[in-house]
Amino acid sequence: MERISVRSLYKETSEHAGKEVKVAGWVRTARDSKTFGFIELNDGSFFKNVQVVYENTLPNFVELTKLTVSSSIIVTGTLVETPDAKQPFEIKATSIEIECVSPSDYPLQKKGHTVEFLREQAYLRPRTNLFSAVFRIRSVAAMAIHRYFQDRGYVYVHAPLITANDGEGAGEMFQVTTLDLDRIASSGKVEYDKDFFGKKVGLTVTGQLEGEAFAMAFGNIYTFGPTFRAENSNTKTHASEFWMIEPEMAFCDLEGLMDVEEDMLKYIVSEVLEKCPEEMEFLNKFVAPGLIEKLQKLLASKFTRISHEDVITILKDAKVEWEFKPEYGEDIAKEHEKYITEYFNGPVFITNWPKDIKAFYMKQNPDGKTVAAVDLEVPGAGELMGGSQREESYEKLLARMNELGMKTEDLQWYMNLRKYGSCTHSGFGMGFERLLIYLTGVENIRDVIPFSRTPGNCEF
Repeated sequence: MERISVRSLYKETSEHAGKEVKVAGWVRTARDSKTFGFIELNDGSFFKNVQVVYENTLPNFVELTKLTVSSSIIVTGTLVETPDAKQPFEIKATSIEIECVSPSDYPLQKKGHTVEFLREQAYLRPRTNLFSAVFRIRSVAAMAIHRYFQDRGYVYVHAPLITANDGEGAGEMFQVTTLDLDRIASSGKVEYDKDFFGKKVGLTVTGQLEGEAFAMAFGNIYTFGPTFRAENSNTKTHASEFWMIEPEMAFCDLEGLMDVEEDMLKYIVSEVLEKCPEEMEFLNKFVAPGLIEKLQKLLASKFTRISHEDVITILKDAKVEWEFKPEYGEDIAKEHEKYITEYFNGPVFITNWPKDIKAFYMKQNPDGKTVAAVDLEVPGAGELMGGSQREESYEKLLARMNELGMKTEDLQWYMNLRKYGSCTHSGFGMGFERLLIYLTGVENIRDVIPFSRTPGNCEF
């Protein structure tokens, strides 16, 4: 008999009722008496378990009463609807084959565990309710991102992970080398021309620059892949390895960019709410009360669009004792982000930022002081996306790079894009894990990525 998934049993219960079915999975709980026993079985296909009932008529009844948490079994039996019980149905077992009995020292016994403890057991934590919900939502959200762009004709581009370009200009790249570090330490000399690539290279911090090259060929593209930051930060929202979504769009200005950002975010949220109702209900009840209401409110919101200068004016006029005093020409703090989203009672696009605190590639505004950049602030999470119209003028881009003291040789190809058929174009970046924090209500980035990489931590 062909095995069926627990998900199919829940979604198509009436089709299987009264019929023989075969399932396989892991024991979540087990209890027994002298003549019968109950097993809560999960096969990973669905958030909920299926209850298996077995009787002492089975030839291996004694072995079954000794089953432990996380033991793996294959069950054949009849699906019986139980509308008056907690579960909508159960399986009356006619055969249970034991694949593996998990030893009693299995770390995740049926009791509460802290997220800190579960990080130490990252290879096992997907088996818990919390991480079953989080990582299923991660999967659905990732697919929603691809579907959104694919359905709209965007080309998916795989940007390189090893690069000589520090796209953000922040100098926070992990270096990649095959040189003998011990010999370098003794000699005090680094010969990059003898390294694998013949030059100094590192792990990418962004796929944007390469994405722009493809946007000048395909019109609309997106990248979605891992990026790396050698930033010694231990906050709840920073990781050394994380995933980024970076669309780039030709013939698109800042207003058009914001249209895409808002539309994409609403699409992803609606997909997760539709496809993960059980997971969202669990998170809404046990992790972040009000989560579903927050996301539904976002779907109904019209995102506010306001300039950085006007935001600072609002903050300065507020009757608030700020920890960090808001100033024109400067960045805003977390407390400012929170205030602004509450002030407008919804998501806010902050536009036209001071050029001195933004990246070199952003479109310079006529005032000479600001750039056509935008950050999206959302209630309860702060900044979720950052983007800009890109500088399309070769002369202005060159002048800005010289002003910042940047070396132009390695980026000549990027500058040449401004020569060979340049056009108005824009793009943004969204950290996937930041999005997942917003979608799930889980507070720490370490808990929305399967195996987190943070300063001092590279386990598993």
